[in-house]
Amino acid sequence: MKVILRQQPHSFLFADQPPSKRFLHRDTLVSMPIPYYQIDSFANELFAGNPAGICLVPAFPPNDVMQKIAAENRHSETAFVVARADGDFDLRWFTPVVEDDLCGHATLASAYALSLLGHDTWPVRFHTVSGLLTVNRDHERFELDFPSRPAVSCEIPTGLLSALGLEMAEVMRDPRDFLLVVDHAEIVRNLKPDIAALAKIDMGISGGAIVTASGDNDVDYVCRFFAPSEGIDEDAATGSIQCTLVPYWARRTGKQTFRVQQLSSRGARMWCTLVGDRVKIAGEVKLYLQGTINI
Repeated sequence: MKVILRQQPHSFLFADQPPSKRFLHRDTLVSMPIPYYQIDSFANELFAGNPAGICLVPAFPPNDVMQKIAAENRHSETAFVVARADGDFDLRWFTPVVEDDLCGHATLASAYALSLLGHDTWPVRFHTVSGLLTVNRDHERFELDFPSRPAVSCEIPTGLLSALGLEMAEVMRDPRDFLLVVDHAEIVRNLKPDIAALAKIDMGISGGAIVTASGDNDVDYVCRFFAPSEGIDEDAATGSIQCTLVPYWARRTGKQTFRVQQLSSRGARMWCTLVGDRVKIAGEVKLYLQGTINI
């Protein structure tokens, strides 16, 4: 199967079927091999950035099967990729407990996985629940083109600050996540949130808490992201939150381009640019594992 994939990158994916028909029946799943990749996104070396599981499937398995695969993988995100007849791709993301509405690092990894199979048309175009998303390539970096999601002022949920270990912060909300702005990068770096308490706060479907501050040295801003209700206590490297962070820091600083550091234990660097109502998010990727899932 791997040889076929390399010679005909789309041959494994019923690309002649319309999207509404590209769902596998359960009987089809018996002994079905799924090409699988584990890729570290926003990383210039292995064991850094954010691991994503990428499943290249001929059609989307039933939702509960995709959810079980994501839970088994235990990455913050597992992506499922299906080719379309027009050369584009359909893309869905699952955390260990829910289907997500937007994920940067798994989208970056999906484009890289396709490139390993010989796909060489850039940008790669993904059709998702959040609209058309693209990934371009510039040598070792891959660049996402995502929608801007500016945050607006909001009421502070009871217990949010204390659960994050904060005494004060500017609090806003985008369509999915809360954004908390603090005074210094060291505050972000030294956060020790109470994850159990944070998980009890109603953040909406797929919601989490972004904490950010101005950066130091060669970094424009730093961030961390916590989403325990999604099954992600802390995300290692999060592309989607830049859709909120970039317009915030652009408004605050007057700049359009930013060097970003996510201060997770694995660490991550990104290069982000605001272009109208779109956000460009660039980073490097490293292949860790290539194999087959048998279900």
